[in-house]
Amino acid sequence: MVITRFAPSPTGYLHIGGLRTALFSYLWAKKNNGKFFLRIEDTDKARNSLEAAEAIVKAFEWLGLAHDGEILYQSNRDEIYAKYIQQLLDEGKAYYCYMSKEELSQLRETQMAAKERTMYNGKYRDFDGTPPEGIEPAIRIKAPQSGTITVKDGVKGDVVFNALDILDDFIIARADGSPTYNFVVAVDDALMGVNEVIRGDDHLSNTPKQIIVYEALGFELPKFYHVPMIHNHEGKKLSKRDGATDVMEYKEMGYTPEALLNFLVRLGWSHGDQEIFSMEEMIELFNPKDINKSASIYNTDKLDWLNAHYIKNTPNAKLAELLTQYNLILTSHDKKEILLDVVKERAKTLKEMRGLINEILIAPISYDENAVKKAFKGEAVEVLKAFKEKVNASDELHLPSDYHTVMENVVNEMGIGFGKIGQPLRIALLGKLSGPGLDSVMAIIGKDETMLRIQNAITAHA
Repeated sequence: MVITRFAPSPTGYLHIGGLRTALFSYLWAKKNNGKFFLRIEDTDKARNSLEAAEAIVKAFEWLGLAHDGEILYQSNRDEIYAKYIQQLLDEGKAYYCYMSKEELSQLRETQMAAKERTMYNGKYRDFDGTPPEGIEPAIRIKAPQSGTITVKDGVKGDVVFNALDILDDFIIARADGSPTYNFVVAVDDALMGVNEVIRGDDHLSNTPKQIIVYEALGFELPKFYHVPMIHNHEGKKLSKRDGATDVMEYKEMGYTPEALLNFLVRLGWSHGDQEIFSMEEMIELFNPKDINKSASIYNTDKLDWLNAHYIKNTPNAKLAELLTQYNLILTSHDKKEILLDVVKERAKTLKEMRGLINEILIAPISYDENAVKKAFKGEAVEVLKAFKEKVNASDELHLPSDYHTVMENVVNEMGIGFGKIGQPLRIALLGKLSGPGLDSVMAIIGKDETMLRIQNAITAHA
């Protein structure tokens, strides 16, 4: 059984890069009828944020990425970590280090002056003397002092690290007794049964240290997949301006979970030329061995295109429900079907959709001056008056086609082109020259509101 996990630290909000690795881990577990766990790595008490931890959970709920079992919080597992630290001490695989901060700082300065790599010198590795007084010791693991450590990576292939070049006897428990990151990650993954680890390649340098912990405790190594980073269009690390922002901000901006997940699965993975993937297709087709070895490029235009696709293909009932999250209630609007059909063809986001709907439902309080100069020339006012009279005299005005027929009658009777009525009428209804079809707008707002807006425009521009 494939068991994967996503293990964010609640020192900040869930960002796009983290969400992508979570998605990859989720898909791989589901494809293999396995399990996907969520673990909150909250051992850094000084930097942890309860609000950030809650936001991570909310993001998973919004996206529909259901994890198996309860969420595991590392802050509740101190006794477990202490047990395994003591095991290493008892087996002579770890030891107490009494080097003070001042002594360690002096050592680093000496090494830097000699242009050597800064590292712990192993002073207390085999110490059997009397410990110095007044020093609360840290606990260090005995790392290999020669040879290599090979990370067998499903994306990058075998990555070989020279033990002397990268490792010293790193700390697994601080002087206050709190365990360190690389130790708890290895212990938790092993105890949770995680056998496939998919994560960003910024963690690759941590992996040799975690392998040392695995081997010291006799745990079986998982398979590793280190995913290249997401870059901006300039090939640089993604910044907040580029999209490296809190995942929940994407909800606020009006993106759908389906579009965001579809967008992320294509950042570093592909299946031929296919762009649109349902969740079922992602699960069926995804394989971490197919992840690209090079960094992927974040493209806002692609995300907008995908989001527009999902909006267009979402049933109106669900769209109306989604729009309630943006303070727009359409449940009682008698023309909501026409309204949603009109705007969902033009909107890239749900937030933009709300704006387009409001532009239709709310009468213009001002008019685009340049548009007015273009539209209100010659007989524009007379055309609007004639159209208003026709609307007033018509009893059966319900569908867009009904209003279109009235427009045709005015055009034919006055011997003018559609532009002569279309432009001033658009200004009257929407206050500008862009927007959806006028016949649909009038069908949505109704006969009385149509005449009122026309009269306001006539009054303003006569």
